[in-house]
Amino acid sequence: MAANSKIEWTQCTWNPVTGCTKISSGCLNCYAERMARRLQAMGQPNYRNGFRVTLHPHMLEMPLHWRQPRTVFVNSMSDLFHEDVPLEFIQQIFDVMRRMPQHRFQILTKRSGRLSQLATDLPWAENIWMGVTVESSDYIARIHDLRETDAAIKFISFEPLLGSITRCDLGGIDWVIVGGESGPAARPMDRQWVVDIRDRCLTANVPFFFKQWGGVNKKRNGRSLDNITWNELPDAITRRESDYASIGSTG
Repeated sequence: MAANSKIEWTQCTWNPVTGCTKISSGCLNCYAERMARRLQAMGQPNYRNGFRVTLHPHMLEMPLHWRQPRTVFVNSMSDLFHEDVPLEFIQQIFDVMRRMPQHRFQILTKRSGRLSQLATDLPWAENIWMGVTVESSDYIARIHDLRETDAAIKFISFEPLLGSITRCDLGGIDWVIVGGESGPAARPMDRQWVVDIRDRCLTANVPFFFKQWGGVNKKRNGRSLDNITWNELPDAITRRESDYASIGSTG
């Protein structure tokens, strides 16, 4: 079902597909897998299959009933471009998004190869934001695949950030999110990895959103970087000189 979200860069989630399989290092401690098992144990019908990929046709038209404009994370509990999701079903999801231009729909995938393969068969629209997850330099190629799509807004989520990002070209990218892993087995994120990405964004004039430091207690660790809460968005970038003047002066 659709639900209000605690994810800092969105407002709510819409899951016409649930379930996934691990594909890269960022998947090791998947929060969606933990949540799906919990919802299955609670008897939530959409999670009757646990974390197996499951299509939910009854969820397709849910956005058509929303009156107020929303920012929507699509498939927070899956990967829309998983090989078990048929092209026809992906096209139906895109058709719903196109029919609701008052909403902003955000999609994230680690399966950029399939995204690239199917991109020309999808009805892109201005309100569809497409992103890829890049957890380390091993997956920089996902950015190239994203850049080749016709998405109006292209973004990168460096979360969970598991290593230093090198050789990162932000050309054609409209937004960058960075976040550390959270949860009981969270892997650490080095501050310098975050600063390097932030500085690249400042140089390239790409909006930067710092989601969290993560860790076992993510609330305690917070989401401030150099005493600033970075909430920049693609359509509302505001860099006040007085706010950012102290960058680099604090540890």
